[in-house]
Amino acid sequence: MGAEALRILEQALTLSETERAELAAKLLASLDGGGAPDAEQAWAAEVTKRAESEVRGEAKLIDWEEVDGEAAQIVTR
Repeated sequence: MGAEALRILEQALTLSETERAELAAKLLASLDGGGAPDAEQAWAAEVTKRAESEVRGEAKLIDWEEVDGEAAQIVTR
């Protein structure tokens, strides 16, 4: 790591935990090619759709124990 990067790191470490998390997320996102430009909006819409479905009682909810058991069966096949 170069001197400039170390200087930036030292400054970044003085930020709050929330600010460091946001900065880290943006840095990581910059490495993956950016993805689809509207991906964040698409995920927000999907989360909203699923939450509204659950509130209306239309969603089929599954207990974690059931999901964990099914996953264990799949892995041991």
